[in-house]
Amino acid sequence: MKSISKILIAIAVLLSFTACNAQIKNSKTETVHIYGNCDMCKSTIEKAGNLKKVAKVDWNKDTKMATLTYDAKKTNQDEILKRIALSGYDSEKFLAPDDVYSKLPECCQYERKAKAIAKVEAPKTDSSKMDMHKHSPMPIAKQDVPQLKAVFDNYFAVKDALVKTDGNTASTKAKDLLTAINSVKMEQLSAEEHNIWMKVMKDLAFDAEHIAETKDASHQRDHFISLSKNMYALIKVSKQETPTYYQYCPMANDGKGANWLSKENAIKNPYYGSQMLSCGKTIETIINK
Repeated sequence: MKSISKILIAIAVLLSFTACNAQIKNSKTETVHIYGNCDMCKSTIEKAGNLKKVAKVDWNKDTKMATLTYDAKKTNQDEILKRIALSGYDSEKFLAPDDVYSKLPECCQYERKAKAIAKVEAPKTDSSKMDMHKHSPMPIAKQDVPQLKAVFDNYFAVKDALVKTDGNTASTKAKDLLTAINSVKMEQLSAEEHNIWMKVMKDLAFDAEHIAETKDASHQRDHFISLSKNMYALIKVSKQETPTYYQYCPMANDGKGANWLSKENAIKNPYYGSQMLSCGKTIETIINK
């Protein structure tokens, strides 16, 4: 009977794993070490790492090993481990922010032994500074080539095309925007940028893709509303060489109002173009240096 029970358990585990893989396309499976203590840790780690139909995390509290199954075309191991680090749990690649770790319940505060090769936040301890010093090319790259510059530049190009009610150009520039979004190296973002990026990157890609797929300026403008909302959240935490103007049109979005970002203070309305080019006002000047 015991042998039969073991076989049934093995079959159940196999079926569960197969079902997970069936839900996740282009699935890739990897095993990594993630630090933690208890069932509460397990719940937090798995919730942070999981993304519906994109990523599944199964963490074992006894071995401290996690099985990551994910769609290799939509995410990667680093993105999953960074989300887990931001929830308070170290892996061999990423350290959790100290302030997040310190807020974990006492039973969840594991002994921190990991020596990460990359950081989720700026180093705060001497040992962290020594570790970051070994990998100095990473922050240098972030300063020399701002990861989000191409994202913002292509957003403004889409906006300029909509000001002219040029659906063809808006579609082309949205394709460039989508490429820029997919090219962002998250490990080179600042801690603040990374936190916002994880929240908005899917919606940014969704709206950019839909604007790219059509040449109908009216439909493009529908997606430009939410694209601008998420881009605003991102640009607020990103350093810019010149001011950015956050502008508002009360007539757009069926009278509900809508915002957009511009590199110039003069109003050029992307929601109406020449019909009401100057309708709107600047409600905020963003200066992050």
